[in-house]
Amino acid sequence: MIIAKNIRKSYGELQVLKGIDLEIKKGEIISIVGSSGAGKTTFLQILGTLSRPDSGQILFDNKEVSKYKDKQLASFRNNNIGFVFQFHHLLPEFTALENVCIPAFIGKMPRAKAEKKAKEILDFLKLDHRMDHKPKELSGGEQQRVAVARALINEPAVIFADEPSGNLDSENKKELHNLFFSLREIYNPSIVIVTHDEGLANMADKKLVMKDGLFVS
Repeated sequence: MIIAKNIRKSYGELQVLKGIDLEIKKGEIISIVGSSGAGKTTFLQILGTLSRPDSGQILFDNKEVSKYKDKQLASFRNNNIGFVFQFHHLLPEFTALENVCIPAFIGKMPRAKAEKKAKEILDFLKLDHRMDHKPKELSGGEQQRVAVARALINEPAVIFADEPSGNLDSENKKELHNLFFSLREIYNPSIVIVTHDEGLANMADKKLVMKDGLFVS
C-alpha cells in the first residue's frame, strides 16, 4: 500500500537519511527502533508527508504523493493519515469530543456525522464518560487515547506513531500498546511506530532497526 524508494534527507552538511527503501502492506504493523539521532523521526515525518525528502519517492496506492503541491498534500494527509505523537497535542480549550472532531471538520464532514463518529470511537476507547472533559481534566493515559481517537476519525489508511507511549507510566503504556493491536482488528489501518520501547517493538509484525540513516535489519 505504501512504498518508500531511496529516501534521502540532509540538513546542511548532516546527511540524516541515506537512501531508505520500505514497503508497508495494508493492515501491517511495523516498528522502527534505533538510537537517538538515527533518523527514525525524520523518516516517519517524510512517510507521513509532514516533510519532503531531498530525493526519492513516496507512493500511496501507486500515487506518487511526494510530488503533490502543498494544498493537495494537506488534503491527502487529512483524509488518509492519522498521527499519534509522544505528547498528545490536544487543544486545551476544547473538550475531548471537540478535539476528536477537528480533523473531520477540516475535511468538511457534517457536524452531526463527525460527532456521531467521534462518540463511537471514544466509546470504543472506553472514554464515553470523559467526552465533555477538557484535556487538563484527563489523565495522561486518557489524553493519549483521545489523541488516538482523533487520529482515527477520518478512517485513515495508515497511522504513524512517534514514541506514542514515551510519556506514559507502565500501566498506561501497556494499555496503549494493546490498543494498537485492537485498532487493527476493528479499523484495519496500517500502523508504523517509532519507539524506544522494545516490548512494543517486538509485538509488531515487522521490526526494523535504523542506524546512521539506514535500516540494518
